[in-house]
Amino acid sequence: MKTAAACLKGFYLHLGTHGVNPVLAEALRVTRLPTRADRRRAMLGHVLHSMPANPLAPAQQVRRHPKVLPEGARDLLLGTASCARDRMVVTWLADGGFRIGELCGLRLVDLHLREQAACGQCRGPHVHICHRQDNANRARVKTKAPWTWQDNVVCGGTVRRASPAMIHTYFPSTPPSPFTACSWSAGTAPPEANRGPPQRPAACCAGPRVEMGRVVPHAFRHSFGTAVLDAARGNAVIARDAGGWASAATVEQVYGHVDVHDPVFTMALEQAWGTRP
Repeated sequence: MKTAAACLKGFYLHLGTHGVNPVLAEALRVTRLPTRADRRRAMLGHVLHSMPANPLAPAQQVRRHPKVLPEGARDLLLGTASCARDRMVVTWLADGGFRIGELCGLRLVDLHLREQAACGQCRGPHVHICHRQDNANRARVKTKAPWTWQDNVVCGGTVRRASPAMIHTYFPSTPPSPFTACSWSAGTAPPEANRGPPQRPAACCAGPRVEMGRVVPHAFRHSFGTAVLDAARGNAVIARDAGGWASAATVEQVYGHVDVHDPVFTMALEQAWGTRP
């Protein structure tokens, strides 16, 4: 639609140069402020002051925060999921704040979903996110934290807590392998032997079917970071450890999104303005 609108605008501007409907051609010569992407694409973009706009282009449905999930997205996706595997993908992305490479790179030996696991690194249920180069689905973990395999137990890596909902959705989906190319149903086999056929979670592509627009898996991580940061009352250190970020500054600068329609946000502004008793 945007391409068709651009062609139509160019056609009317061309007719305007020949004296056909000059009023319409003049109305189409509108401008807008340059975006960050416009400045990056243009040579000497830092001196840009305006960019041509197209009134004929269709209006976009802009979210309050483009990087986070739409309101009610989790419930809609869970209702659309057609199998236990997809419900597990949505739940683990929402409650764990995983990157998609971390989620698709997990293996059975990484899951310590019982209390007092043998690794001794966390009392509650948790998972170990380990960077591996030999995953059959080519999944890669961004953070290369050191990890070891000793006595059939994985230790190290990035430890991430598991919620009761994550545990509840995991067990109905096995066996067989729930969604990764690294089969979780291989028991306690060593990581090198723990493989399976590649699969693609349909839940990550269900956004258009439920009329939410394009929903990417990383949006779950932004929503998770924002929710933990709000629950921790702005304590970025807690949010950093909960989501496995490298620094607390990253959480505050990249993953901390404030809802301008939140009553707390409005209350803070009114108090700062002196209009609230």
